[in-house]
Amino acid sequence: MPKGFFTDTSICIGCKACEVACKQWNQLPEDGFFFSGMSYDNTMQLDASTWRHVSFIERPVALSGQDAGAFSWLMSSDVCKHCQRAGCLENCPTGAIIRTEFDTVYVQPDICNGCGYCVVGCPFGVINRREEDGRAWKCTLCYDRLTDGMTPACAKACPTASIQFGELEDLHRDAHARVERLQAAGVKEAYLYGVDKDNQPGTEGLNAFFLLLDQPEVYNLPPDPVVPTKKAAESWRAMFYTALGAAAVAMAAVIATRGERAR
Repeated sequence: MPKGFFTDTSICIGCKACEVACKQWNQLPEDGFFFSGMSYDNTMQLDASTWRHVSFIERPVALSGQDAGAFSWLMSSDVCKHCQRAGCLENCPTGAIIRTEFDTVYVQPDICNGCGYCVVGCPFGVINRREEDGRAWKCTLCYDRLTDGMTPACAKACPTASIQFGELEDLHRDAHARVERLQAAGVKEAYLYGVDKDNQPGTEGLNAFFLLLDQPEVYNLPPDPVVPTKKAAESWRAMFYTALGAAAVAMAAVIATRGERAR
């Protein structure tokens, strides 16, 4: 049965417990020990050694009941989306990236040759290569924990249940119910991002989807992500018609030249 994450950003408190738990369990190299100038965000983005990233977004948007000059916070724990149609997997020439029995996308480090094709294939900029060994790394959705029937470390550590783990069918049901409750309570801006192929046709849905309270760009998420290979047929058609047009122009030029010589 497909498994994944539902991240409810409306209850994320920015505690970074998920980041710490991910680092600790997966024994990831340290990073982010510097002042980025981006509020409380020291890791800044997902990377080969940062598989969970908590964003702190300051908006010049007042919450209800606040003065017009006030601002509000948005916080969100970002992660690999484990796309239903994964650009990294489709681009990998060595078979290092596979889809597991849990329907998650996993990079096998002993097979990865560091070519980087997966990096350019990800529409979310999630996967990257580590400088130390050149291989690609990203969230595994704690595959080793799943095989032992355990919850991924980040979801286990989240104190507010902002990160929920489970079977996708159950997560979808809970997510839709959560949006309905929020909107009924007056939070009309609440919506789901990447929940299924109808919601996000460019990736055919995400196994790690989100409840957002603002436009995707505010969270540094693409509004309409598309796996590059999804447009391959369109690109080949465009190339064919371009070549056909060029051939027609060349043929017309040859015919015109012969006509002039004949006169």
